[in-house]
Formats: sequence, C-alpha cells, structure tokens
Amino acid sequence: MSEAGMDLLSDVLRVARLTGGVFLHAEFSAPWCVASQLAPEMCAPLLNGPKHLIEYHYIVEGTLLARVAGQPETTVTLQANEVVILPHNDVHHLGSDLQLPAVDSAELAVPIENGLYRVTYGGGGAPVRMICGFLGCDFTHSNPVLASLPRILRISVSDDGEGAWIRSTLRYAAQEIAAGRPGSETVLAKVFELLFIEAVRRHVGTLDESEVGWLAGLRDPYVSRTLGLFHGDISRPWTMDDLAREVGLSKSALAERFQRVIGKPPMSYLARWRMEVAAQRLRSTNATLANIAHDVGYEAEAAFSRAFKKAYDVAPATWRRESASG
Repeated sequence: MSEAGMDLLSDVLRVARLTGGVFLHAEFSAPWCVASQLAPEMCAPLLNGPKHLIEYHYIVEGTLLARVAGQPETTVTLQANEVVILPHNDVHHLGSDLQLPAVDSAELAVPIENGLYRVTYGGGGAPVRMICGFLGCDFTHSNPVLASLPRILRISVSDDGEGAWIRSTLRYAAQEIAAGRPGSETVLAKVFELLFIEAVRRHVGTLDESEVGWLAGLRDPYVSRTLGLFHGDISRPWTMDDLAREVGLSKSALAERFQRVIGKPPMSYLARWRMEVAAQRLRSTNATLANIAHDVGYEAEAAFSRAFKKAYDVAPATWRRESASG
C-alpha cells in the first residue's frame, strides 16, 4: 500500500478509535468443536460504552480449522503463530473437526480474574492452545473499512522482517498470561491493535483488479486521490468541478470511476464520512454542535442537525446523550 493509502487508512481507523482487550485463554484437545461469538458482557470490564466488536484468536500451539457458521467457503486451516480475525463478529466454528456438533464456547468459559476467562475442553488428543481477544471500535455499519472487509481474515506472524517483533511480543505475552502474571493482557491487547492494521494492509495487497469497495479504492490512483482530498480537508465545500480539477479527470469520468469502485457517488461518500466524523466527536468530545457542524463542513447548525438525523435516525444531541449512557 502506498504512503498516501496508509494515511487514508490511518485516518479512518483514528475515527474508529480501536481499543484492544484479551478475554480468554483456551486449551483444547482433539476431538473438539466449539461455536464462538463475542458477547458484549464478556468484555464489559475492559470496554467502556457501546462499540462494534471484532474478535480474534491467536494460535499459540497446534493446528485447527475455523470458519464462519453456515459459510463453508470461509474455512481456513490455522497453525501456531497465526491469527484469525472476525471483523464482523460473526458466529464462527473452531475445532479439530468442524463436522462435530459445536459446543457454545461461552458455556465452557470459567472466569479467572481481571475480566479473563479460561476454557479447557476436548477428548484428550492433539492439543491446541490459543488466546482470544477483541478490538472494540466506534465503527458503524457504514464505516468504509468495516464494510470492505471479508467475513474472516487470517494473518501469519513470521520470524523475519516486520513480523519479527510482533511474533516475539505475542509469544512473550502468551507465556505471561499462561503463567497468570498481571499486566500481560494489556501488552497483548496493544499488540493486536497494531496487528489489525497490519492485517488490513496485507488484505489490500491481495485484492485483484476486479475488486470493489473502499479498500480497493486505495489502489486506484484517481479514486484514492479523491478520497485523500476528502479526508485531508473534510470541511471544504467540495464540488465536482474542484475534484475534477485536482484529480485530473473530467467530472463525468471521475464520477463514473468513483461510483464503480466505491459503490456510491463522490458527494454521497463525503456526506456520509462527515457524519462518521461528527458521530465520533459527539461521543468523545464536549464540543458544541455548532463547532462540530463547522468542523465537518456545515455553515449552519440546523443543516447539520438535519443531515445527522437523516443518517442516524436521531438528532445529534439525543445521539450524544444515548452514547454517553450506553
């Protein structure tokens, strides 16, 4: 991914406010099969406020299969030092044999301390050890990164290059958690925030020319340039004339290209992104509605309020109160 693409990705993830956490240390033995989906109450001690949840599993030892429930085409084989990420927190099955009846992993979880759980389950055969965690984020259903991610992501943490420090840190933190030493889960959580960004970056590198969506747009020079203009100056009163002149395409060619790759017209994308940024600022700051409106490109607070209510079905002041109490 280009440096400009990384800047765009960083901007979207900054608004999403990733927060990592570890909630489970699991030991399985063949034959076994479990169903998993992260419930908010399992990470409540580590997560403040309503957020979208992304579940991950880091394989410390052994080999297993994983797939999204009801989607056999998503099946992947996982080995030690690999991570599987569920960006949409789908119900998924893990096991030595996915044809076995899946036991709900939440029913097997035994609380330990500090919000951590432990699972020990299986028939006594080949062992598998893993650490399970989550990323909480302010993604909404329309967040461009989330909407572009597949149901399941696998990432291997190599011993060389940029993966070396991640792998060594994962190993160390996993050993600390297994030994019950306090504070190790915090280290691992921070590593997984970085690992998620790395997984997204690698996923972009696997996309072919026929792929569409926001992440695919990072590889298109004209679309990525347009996205860069929007994200670089969200408050500017952009017009198609401005964009065409800056990007170096005719208005019709740019509109067609952006629509084909991103799935919506440029101005529709800008309007929605402004609401994403506004929602994040409503939740995380005490800025007035007038200031937020100005920061995302609205001269009048009333116009901003109408646009926000159209996007979220609730007035911004109400949304702020409900987010604070959630």
